[in-house]
Amino acid sequence: MFKTVREDIASVFDRDPAARNTFEVLTTYPGLHAVMFHRLAHKLWQLKFKWLARFLSTFARWVTGIEIHPGATIGRRFFIDHGMGIVIGETAEIGDDVTIYQGVTLGGTSWQKGKRHPTLEDGVVVGAGAKVLGPFTVGANARIGSNSVVTKAVPAGATVVGVPGRVIKGPSHAIDPEHKRQAIAEKIGFDAYGVSDMPDPIAQAIRALLDHMHAVDERMNGMCGTLQRLDKSFKNQEIPELDDHDFEVVAEAQKACPDNSPKL
Repeated sequence: MFKTVREDIASVFDRDPAARNTFEVLTTYPGLHAVMFHRLAHKLWQLKFKWLARFLSTFARWVTGIEIHPGATIGRRFFIDHGMGIVIGETAEIGDDVTIYQGVTLGGTSWQKGKRHPTLEDGVVVGAGAKVLGPFTVGANARIGSNSVVTKAVPAGATVVGVPGRVIKGPSHAIDPEHKRQAIAEKIGFDAYGVSDMPDPIAQAIRALLDHMHAVDERMNGMCGTLQRLDKSFKNQEIPELDDHDFEVVAEAQKACPDNSPKL
């Protein structure tokens, strides 16, 4: 038990550069307090002192603003940063070296008994305000972006953003249509990831243009392939490459004058 607590304290220093000394961490970090309360409440829950376990978790919620059901299983070196508003359900399972930020919910989508909450494997990071809902697994070292709503399994090592959550980086890249949009955006020097989730008509228009450009490219490639099969003398003219230097100049101008520079 004491070894686990020491590891929890050490994880604060590993993941929060604002931590200065052990006394400060022990006395001023509500995330650490919530984890310590939970480890005791979970022991009571396992020993069938369930009312006492629930009472202790309710007290911890009142003190820290973090609600962790005593039935939840939490691994080693679990780090809660800031913490206010976090909710972790009864059947949630959390592996080792997991990090969760404020406002996160590990919740359920069913009133049926049994497994209702997600499983987070080792090394997962869940950004502020994210909602992970349902009895599925988030693979090891996956990243859940801030304010995302995730309702289905996430592959190991993947990055998920948006509402509903979608994989933008990871094993599902080859089948995720967002990857095609990201690839053509990078080709023209535009960061679709930065604006794809903005409730902004300009961002939506740019996203539609990227989709249209990708569709035109695919259609042109198909037409050229057909013409080559019909006429062996047909030569497919190469499309000129875009000059990355031009976009680098614009990006530097945006950094220098973010309010007045042209927008890509």
